[in-house]
Amino acid sequence: MTPQRASRHTARLLVMLVAGAAFALCWSSAMPGPAVVMAAASSAGSESEGQSNFITKVVGAAAQGAVAACVAAVLSAFTEPIVNRLLVERCTVSQAINSVKLQDCLKFFLTTFPTNMLKFPIFEVINIMLSFTSLSGAVRGIINGALFCTIMLPVTNYRFRKSMNLPVDPALLYQAYPPTLLRDIAYGWARGTFAGVLAKAMPGLAGEFVGKSFLFGLCVLIACVISSPFNEWRGFWLQQPGKKLPFSQFFKPERYVRSTGVGATIMGISLMVGALLVPSAELAFAYFMVNKIAGLVLLVAVSFGYSKVIGK
Repeated sequence: MTPQRASRHTARLLVMLVAGAAFALCWSSAMPGPAVVMAAASSAGSESEGQSNFITKVVGAAAQGAVAACVAAVLSAFTEPIVNRLLVERCTVSQAINSVKLQDCLKFFLTTFPTNMLKFPIFEVINIMLSFTSLSGAVRGIINGALFCTIMLPVTNYRFRKSMNLPVDPALLYQAYPPTLLRDIAYGWARGTFAGVLAKAMPGLAGEFVGKSFLFGLCVLIACVISSPFNEWRGFWLQQPGKKLPFSQFFKPERYVRSTGVGATIMGISLMVGALLVPSAELAFAYFMVNKIAGLVLLVAVSFGYSKVIGK
């Protein structure tokens, strides 16, 4: 592919990301703000005390995490293969995009969906359980990151290898544990710290649904940048033996800036869009729970179309 075509390809990706964010913004602005699942959890929690309140909130957090996982799985299927190639292979953005095919992304969704259904609810459950303690947000973030990494690293590494079209070796499912642990701790601390900082700095945005989603995406971007040294170390650790770059080549400043900048931006935008779409997804889920026939017809139609596309 010529440089001109590669640049156009990159531009199209950026346009798609911006368009997706704009669509999510407009769509979410037209939808009611309260989330169905969390509203139910809150009302149930207000009627109970002590242990029942704790259980209700944990179940509500798991339900919200499951809905968010569905939205994020779609976004991750298209963005994660690019981010992982930037991190490990140290290629340019256009090279990463050109190495990923649409069919690969659609097939990767079969990995992102079930793994997200494990990762997101577990993260939310750990988070809500820690919220019942007297620990500060930063300390809760550190503990959350450490617990989440230790429990879910096999899932994370399985997903990484699938995104890179690598064979899955059970012996490598805890590969790169030290840098991943430090990355998740740093990320959790940064999320816990800067969520409050941004909310105080921009109270007008923090009081609105769309503004809160924007601050969430910005907080994720900042947390990704802060934890990026450990993420880069993880990328260095995960290199394939036959393609391993030496330390001096892997950690060139321009490669670090490209990998971290693009990766953090994609993560921030994706999770912001996901946060904007979650209430709509919850409403759609509630609708199809009531209208099961319509939901079944839609599921069959989507499954049929999906199988046709990935079967080509």
